[in-house]
Amino acid sequence: MLDNSFLKDLSDRLVALLPAAESLRDDVRNQIEQTLKKTFASLDLLTREEFDAQVQSLERSKQRIEELENLVTELEEKLDALNSPSK
Repeated sequence: MLDNSFLKDLSDRLVALLPAAESLRDDVRNQIEQTLKKTFASLDLLTREEFDAQVQSLERSKQRIEELENLVTELEEKLDALNSPSK
């Protein structure tokens, strides 16, 4: 989920655009903040920490795949050497 300070900052900026009375501003700020929270919650977004963890996991997976590809290549070469007739 997104940081509440980001939502507050975004709602503050949107409210600052409104040329309204201070009491109306507070009401609108609260409504905008609630709407933003609800909207962002429905988007099922990742936090930066979750994203970074996924990147690390994918990097480890990529490295392991490369290791396995190299192992398969070595085994194929050994198998070819065993199956090829000796001269």
